[in-house]
Amino acid sequence: MFKKVLIANRGEIAVRVIRACRELGIATVAVHSDIDRDCLHVKLADESVCIGPAPANDSYLNVPSIISAAEITGADAIHPGYGFLAENAQFAEVCESSGIKFIGPPAEVIKKMGDKVEARKIMKKAGVPVIPGTEEPVSLEDGHLLKIAKKIGYPLMVKARAGGGGKGMRLVQNEDALKNAIATAQGEAKASFSNPEVYLEKCIEEHNHIEFQILADNKGKVVYFPERDCSIQRRHQKLLEESPSPRISSKVRRHMGEAARRAAKNAGYLTTGTVEFILDPKGDFYFIEMNTRVQVEHTITEMVSGIDLVKEQIRLAAGEKLDYDSDKIKICGHVIECRINAEDWERDFIPCPGKINNFISPGGPGVRIDTHIYSGYTIPPYYDSLIAKLIVEDENREKCIYRMQRALNELIIEGITTTIPFHQKIMKNEHFLKGEIDTNFIQKYLLEG
Repeated sequence: MFKKVLIANRGEIAVRVIRACRELGIATVAVHSDIDRDCLHVKLADESVCIGPAPANDSYLNVPSIISAAEITGADAIHPGYGFLAENAQFAEVCESSGIKFIGPPAEVIKKMGDKVEARKIMKKAGVPVIPGTEEPVSLEDGHLLKIAKKIGYPLMVKARAGGGGKGMRLVQNEDALKNAIATAQGEAKASFSNPEVYLEKCIEEHNHIEFQILADNKGKVVYFPERDCSIQRRHQKLLEESPSPRISSKVRRHMGEAARRAAKNAGYLTTGTVEFILDPKGDFYFIEMNTRVQVEHTITEMVSGIDLVKEQIRLAAGEKLDYDSDKIKICGHVIECRINAEDWERDFIPCPGKINNFISPGGPGVRIDTHIYSGYTIPPYYDSLIAKLIVEDENREKCIYRMQRALNELIIEGITTTIPFHQKIMKNEHFLKGEIDTNFIQKYLLEG
């Protein structure tokens, strides 16, 4: 097992990793920008190192500074959390070449899965269904572009080859809009990922976004966990997740889970990851992508299964093996997570950084909150607006919703505007209460008009 882990991240995920390390008896090192000196992860870690000024490019994305911090403090492993460098294959390579263990999959796996075109090929080879689309990137210079798009059928999606987080992605309803969408997506992809290549994929408009958590050890064993339904989204950004999905039967769960397991095994995966699918109204499912890191929403899988995924991730990276199978992982009731952001949802979700004058956390049975905020803490304007994750569990979905309503009413964050009222509206929406959810839910039931 590792002796000292450096967490190359900030905020609530850094706090989460520190807690897991402490329970495993591992010392921790927090890195921080100069504006994050008072962040909770810095206060909780055994050691801390300032790695640069506030902008992420100068601090949390500054690979030389992070590696130097690990070497100076004697860390033998680095946990990247999510975001920032978590899915950066080059960073994983630098860690390994510096004699520091990267807590995640091998660099070559990150590289393969980060290439959406290559990932589609790997999934097809593994017998995992993929959405109809192009096998190679497309360009405006291609004389057969319109024919290719027509064969796939409208509506379709233009997607960045190196994409993620909804960037470099455009919906195209007809032929007239195709070329402009490709040009726009290429520009955004180049700016975001330094790779302008895009491909085309059939758009399945009414669908659920379903993902399966997987764990893999270095002996070749892969297990999958009960699914997470992440359909409550805005602009491809998840706002609320739950497990199990109200739209999935035990038979479909088993088929999708086995597909996720094959996908991970065929990719040569190691440690923690997530395989994401689209589920259409007919019950057919298709591979979307594989995330080669711990997810924001890993918490609901922990609550519904009773297994600490971050501790498992660290154990597996240290070479330990899995000692359980997928069929031994039981669904314990129902779990819902609300992502609480420092945003004003009534003003198009604009970020609202600032000082928190008062913070009161909810409690009681089945309530968990993962956060890095506290009364008197100032949220900086430089990073993601996620400030807390409120997770509740109960024996069934109906009771879980009532518990979440209660927990949201107890949660007090004063001094800034947050999305707490927005989640309260979701919890009372008649369609949500009936489990009638898909990726258009927010637009159809909460924002129109």
